[in-house]
Amino acid sequence: MAARALGARLWAPAGALAALACCLRARRAAPGELRPEARGHLELKQVQVVFRHGARSPLRPLPCADQVEWNPQLLEVPPQTQFDHTVTDLAGGPKPHSPYDSQYSRTTLKGGMLAGQLTTVGMQQMFALGERLRKNYVEDVPFLSPTFHPQEVFVRSTNMHRNLESTRCLLAGLFQRQKEGPVVIHTVEADSEVLYPNYQSCQNLRQRIRGRKEAATSQPQISEDLKEVKEGMGLDSSIEVDFFILLDNMAAEQAHSLSSCPALQRFAQVVEQRAVDTALYVLQREDRESLQMAVGPFLHILESSLLTAVDPATPPSQRRKLYLYATHDVTLIPLLTTLGIFDHKWPPFAVDLTVELYQHQQSKEWFVQLYYNGEEQVPRGCPDRLCPLDQFLNAMSAYTLSPEEYHALCSQAQVVGSEE
Repeated sequence: MAARALGARLWAPAGALAALACCLRARRAAPGELRPEARGHLELKQVQVVFRHGARSPLRPLPCADQVEWNPQLLEVPPQTQFDHTVTDLAGGPKPHSPYDSQYSRTTLKGGMLAGQLTTVGMQQMFALGERLRKNYVEDVPFLSPTFHPQEVFVRSTNMHRNLESTRCLLAGLFQRQKEGPVVIHTVEADSEVLYPNYQSCQNLRQRIRGRKEAATSQPQISEDLKEVKEGMGLDSSIEVDFFILLDNMAAEQAHSLSSCPALQRFAQVVEQRAVDTALYVLQREDRESLQMAVGPFLHILESSLLTAVDPATPPSQRRKLYLYATHDVTLIPLLTTLGIFDHKWPPFAVDLTVELYQHQQSKEWFVQLYYNGEEQVPRGCPDRLCPLDQFLNAMSAYTLSPEEYHALCSQAQVVGSEE
């Protein structure tokens, strides 16, 4: 089976990067921790930031009699978050159509706002994240220029308005609305997107998770807690609602100091935990191929950026100091799971996962350091918070998929379906 062959895949990027990967692996005869006194010789070479959008309105309203009023005044744009920019596809062409934004525009919440809209609070959250990145990489460490330079920064976002606007706000905070050259946010059409698990385009992934969400709600602890929460909210047992909808509304309301159902707030901890449990049941951590299809192509993008920085043959025009990726909670859960750093808490609005790449100036060896929500992390397969690049990439290789591998695995839905 080709699927099993892919499952056994080791770290093997294509072309010239494959040879570079082999050299990196061979260079370390005895992997281990970097001595504390040697860390002063590290030079920051690249930063990649994966972040969730800021606070927004719910995607679907709660089936409650007393619903929150989502007033359009919550959409006012703070002046400091304005930043002139252009949105294009990856080739520099026009921004693609967004079927998701079209879908959200058909849901008007009580008060007049549309579903899934980035709010003033969300814009401020993203601006604050940009300011934190500025402190880290402009002020504390003079790594980035204080003004935006397109030669230094690559920006990519999923093609949803809340993510594109979140990215604008982050850039405004990071560069204080100063730029030298055009600010371009790249995106792709929904069918080609890999910055979230693409259940629409990946048949195999869609087929595998088709019944898992329903099966998750039948698990004893999940179903019992859902029944208790619905009864506490006064909802009839026939009303269809799951922990995802409950958490989505609860998180949106909490971010804006609103509350439609006091009973829901009493169950806040249970709602979040069961939403996480449901998500992990659907992904099924032991089903490696599902995780590969969920975030394998995105891991490949992160890996390729790291190897591009390491490769001495990379032309200066292709080097970037900073890569920004605007994603979603459904991206971060499987991504953090594959890295072995998921804390079993739902990723909050404006949270970030940062990957720093360093080179030791004496040994010339490469290291990565990960931060999630500002906290240092030790990823899977790494001996320490500062991880040798080869060990980090080898750990990632269990889940990384090249575009060719991804499309091959996604197309095996009928074969997989006949075996289950």
